[in-house]
Amino acid sequence: MTGARLALGSAGEELAARWYTDAGYRVLDRNWRCREGELDLVVCRGGLAVFCEVKTRRSLSFGLPAEAVTPTKQRRLRRLALCWLAERAPGQARFPDLRFDVACVVAPPGAIPTLEVIEAAF
Repeated sequence: MTGARLALGSAGEELAARWYTDAGYRVLDRNWRCREGELDLVVCRGGLAVFCEVKTRRSLSFGLPAEAVTPTKQRRLRRLALCWLAERAPGQARFPDLRFDVACVVAPPGAIPTLEVIEAAF
């Protein structure tokens, strides 16, 4: 991945993390990795843990950002969430509720980025 793409993705993740913290969530992990893959954001509020996939695009030329979260990607994110829970929140009683969100960021060059968070996306 090129430096420009990494910077774009990082900026999108930062925007999404701010959205969650402004809404009263606490960020538990960013870019959490294991051998199965990576979770972009893990946030919580009360007994709810949210696993958020952040998709950032410069334009809509290749479709909406959320369209990149295919059923295959959704299955992978669910498996990663189980890995995260096993490692970071053993017993799962700490988070009786789980949710999977998709944060869609469109950041055209020279323009203010837009963010749409699709809660309970899958």
